[in-house]
Amino acid sequence: MKRFAATGALSFVLGGAVAALLLAIHPAIAGTPRLQIYFASDFTDVAYQQRVYRKVAAAWKWPPQAPKPGDKAVVIATIRKDGAAPGPMLHMKSGSDAWDAAALAAVRSAAPFDPLPKSYPHPSVEVHFHFEFGE
Repeated sequence: MKRFAATGALSFVLGGAVAALLLAIHPAIAGTPRLQIYFASDFTDVAYQQRVYRKVAAAWKWPPQAPKPGDKAVVIATIRKDGAAPGPMLHMKSGSDAWDAAALAAVRSAAPFDPLPKSYPHPSVEVHFHFEFGE
């Protein structure tokens, strides 16, 4: 069984003006979108994790149909040594087909990522992307 670890720096919550702008664009959305990523616990390169996080966060486009507050979509991707991430899969549905599709599209469009660090001994690393809709 693989263990996964989260790094606090890889959690993103919209705040202030960004949340207000989101509410102006999508008034039905009253929660807060949040992205968290979890790498296998033996992958400890925080700078690499942050680059992956930023790339996926930049690609994430929220749909007008958000899930219920507290729900989330989970996408699992395997990043290979060369940075390719073929076939990310929707592992957990949020209850909103549009939210789930946007989550999967964010990971797909963010790939390929930078090559894995040469110091990482494995041919790939599994990453869990949690696209949450907080209260």
